[in-house]
Amino acid sequence: MIRTVGTVARGIRAPIVKKGDDLVNIVVDSLMKASEAENFQIKDRDVLAITESLVARAQGNYATVEDIGKDIRNKFPSTIGLVFPILSRNRFSVILKGIMASGRKVVMLLSYPSDEVGNHLMDVDKMDELNINPYTDVLTEADYRRLFGEKVVHPFTKVDYVEMYKEIGKDNLEIIFSNNPRTILNYTKDVLVANIHERNRTKRILKNAGANIVLGLDDILTSPVDGSGYNPDYGLLGSNLAGPTTLKLFPRDCQPFVEKIQEKIRELTGKTIEVMVYGDGAFKDPVGKIWELADPVVSPGYTKGLEGTPHELKFKYIIDTELDNLPKEEATELMKKKISSKTNDVIYTDDALGTTPRRLTDLLGSLCDLVSGSGDKGTPIVYIQGYFDNYATN
Repeated sequence: MIRTVGTVARGIRAPIVKKGDDLVNIVVDSLMKASEAENFQIKDRDVLAITESLVARAQGNYATVEDIGKDIRNKFPSTIGLVFPILSRNRFSVILKGIMASGRKVVMLLSYPSDEVGNHLMDVDKMDELNINPYTDVLTEADYRRLFGEKVVHPFTKVDYVEMYKEIGKDNLEIIFSNNPRTILNYTKDVLVANIHERNRTKRILKNAGANIVLGLDDILTSPVDGSGYNPDYGLLGSNLAGPTTLKLFPRDCQPFVEKIQEKIRELTGKTIEVMVYGDGAFKDPVGKIWELADPVVSPGYTKGLEGTPHELKFKYIIDTELDNLPKEEATELMKKKISSKTNDVIYTDDALGTTPRRLTDLLGSLCDLVSGSGDKGTPIVYIQGYFDNYATN
């Protein structure tokens, strides 16, 4: 029988999940019901992915503004320099409320013309016309308003983030603009690093420049505060708005969770599938220039079969070069033979040119994020089949 379909990704509907629910059984039951209703079989090396939001909700991994404020107050004795937060109602507004709830004065340092994930604070062309050098120039909030206007809204959300953050912080918050983290040391030596992917570099730069206290969002709520949620690995990173004064934190203990699901599926079907928890996909919007990945990692937990990167040949390159002058049937057989005989070091050869060696979990997580979406599809579980197949697979 000729194989006519490659990779298939299905969004699996699930019931509403609440704190304390047995998520392992909910996920397994949802998959088995979908398999029966849609008539697809569970196969070895299929991939079952569960959104991080579902895991955190079942764990009850939530924290309040007061919880954050207390932890901040315990870790910072006076004025806090808040360096490179992203511009987001969902991701950062409640975190800022919590920081301000500490009662400390805060000096916020914003990168420009955009934040780490691509949200713009200003029109780049206007910045160039004004001869502003983002590598050297430091702007005050007064400079920002004088140069770019009293209302500067995000092109998508129509929110003026500087105004929104000032409304949260009021007179206890000062905002400056610079791309050099050392700038904050002119205001305070105690710094809370708020960027995500470059946080370790930012911390190192500040420590080397003479900062006193240097912590990141990943160092806040790493343990419970008065019974709150927590994350020992990522702290506040990966958290999402769950109410005006509440955050849902990134899930913890994901490794035992995925392994339990893998084992339960094996008991029910005799098949060994791979399981992962996923958050934001690792892709960038070409229109808005926004990088989707605002979580600290794409996948905080996955089974061992998802370690590593793909080892693939560049199909179209080989067709256009060494198989170009062969009859179609002969080219097909030679292509299948070449794929079947490839080794793990193929990625270092010309035959793999253009196959960027991204991690499997980043690729799969991006696929899952696109399938499930972040709105009202109601499919927080994604089932992927045929991902590890290739053109030579029957």
